[in-house]
Formats: sequence, structure tokens, C-alpha cells
Amino acid sequence: MKQDLVAHNHRVFDELHPKIYGAAVGLVVWFAFMAWVLFDRSSDISLSLGLVTLLFVVAILLPWALSRLWRRYRMPYEPHLGPTSLHDWEAGEFKVWGAKLRGSHAAIDVLLPLAAVSFGLTAIGIVFVIVRAWALP
Repeated sequence: MKQDLVAHNHRVFDELHPKIYGAAVGLVVWFAFMAWVLFDRSSDISLSLGLVTLLFVVAILLPWALSRLWRRYRMPYEPHLGPTSLHDWEAGEFKVWGAKLRGSHAAIDVLLPLAAVSFGLTAIGIVFVIVRAWALP
């Protein structure tokens, strides 16, 4: 007879911790900043970088504004939970489409693609700057 140990005292969350959102915003800002710093070398690229930056600003501000509205006009039957520490959130479980993930795994799933794109762009930009410096006589 096999017995699986299941911890039943873990809290279950249905939204990301605010620090995870902050880290995601930081990675998006890093991406946009590095794009401007490393790739804005001619006048014809400024319009494209401006439009991409505008897209990122809208992608950050729209969910932020919706979350502020959601918190302000919460239904009376919804529980009003106090702030949770990041450590408690990571140790708990995160509901995803009827399944549950560990909080730390959910944070990795959210932040890993953003980190890969942000730091990958930085690496490509550094190589681009080095190659361009060596190519000029």
C-alpha cells in the first residue's frame, strides 16, 4: 500500500504576488531601455523603437489600471485578504485552469520568458556594438 504525503495546510492563491508583477515590469523596462541604448544608431530606427516602446507602455499600464479598478470595486462576498509575503506566496499553491502549481514554479513560468528575451536582446545588442566597432576603419 502506497501512501503519498500531501500537505493540506498550503494556501491556494489565484493571483500573482505584486512583487512578481514588479519583476515582470522591470524586465519589460529593461528590454525597452536596452533596445534604445544598443540599437538606436540611425534616424530610421527611432520610429520603430518608439512604437515598440508605446506598445510596452500600454501592455504595462492597461493591466495595472484594470487591477486597480478590480481592487476598488470588489464584490462584497469576495474575501478581503491582507497582504501576503513573497515567501508565503511561493510556498503556497497557485491555481491555473483547474490545476495547481507551486507558487515558485508559477513565478518561474511567468518570469523566465521575459528574462530570456530581455537578457537575450542585451547580449545580441552587445555583440552588435562590438562587431560594428571592429568593422569601422
